[in-house]
Amino acid sequence: MSVAKKQYKRITTKSLVEMKANGEKISMLTAYDYTMAKIVDGAGIDVILVGDSASNVMAGHETTLPITLDQMIYHASSVVRGVDRCLVVVDLPFGSYQSDPKEALRSAIRIMKESGGHSIKLEGGKEIKDSIKRILNAGIPVMGHLGLTPQSIYKFGTYTVRAKEEEEAEKLMKDALMLEKLGCFAIVLEKVPAKLAQKVAEALTIPVIGIGAGAGVDGQVLVTHDMLGMTHEFNPRFLRRYLDLYTGMTNAFEQYITDVKSQDFPNEEEQY
Repeated sequence: MSVAKKQYKRITTKSLVEMKANGEKISMLTAYDYTMAKIVDGAGIDVILVGDSASNVMAGHETTLPITLDQMIYHASSVVRGVDRCLVVVDLPFGSYQSDPKEALRSAIRIMKESGGHSIKLEGGKEIKDSIKRILNAGIPVMGHLGLTPQSIYKFGTYTVRAKEEEEAEKLMKDALMLEKLGCFAIVLEKVPAKLAQKVAEALTIPVIGIGAGAGVDGQVLVTHDMLGMTHEFNPRFLRRYLDLYTGMTNAFEQYITDVKSQDFPNEEEQY
């Protein structure tokens, strides 16, 4: 049964909690630059994530680990300038919050002050509890991230589905409840079994956004470059490609090259 959607002039953390309470699913995509953010926001997306996935998508790194706080601030400030309506969430990059709650707060403050982002996201549960508390106490909205946490890739050694075993599933549930109790406004669950993700979503009053976590959560997030088919080597089960821009763009570039070489471009109408 379809749910009547409330019209929001501006999406806030409070809006997302209301959407969950009203049974309306939350849409979330990534953006790393002004042009993409303007298009995504104009389409009516609820949340833009300035993800540390920029390390992979924009810089070509194998993991998310190399991206720096300064680089995240650059990407986030570019995105914020393109946004009129949606909520902008910015990832705290690896190394900017894990070792010291004071450093975590300094990193979060820099993102909020220098980029204009609306909130931050960080990976982990009980292990980073003190960092989350300190950031929240400063009045900065926090989105949690549990399940597959890409910043811990060398600890896990694989990007496989997390929390399939009972012990890890129990820890994930405890961490999710803890994040809500601390005051996080939402949680991302990445690559966990659908039944567990639904169980978590039903246990919490704050929204649970899934990526590879099934349909029983409160919303979905994908990397925009993946769902547009710009990255064609990446083929996880959870990814639905809405366009094949890799092929379309390649064809356009090849046609441009042909037109330049043959002197078809520019024609008389395309010059002064």
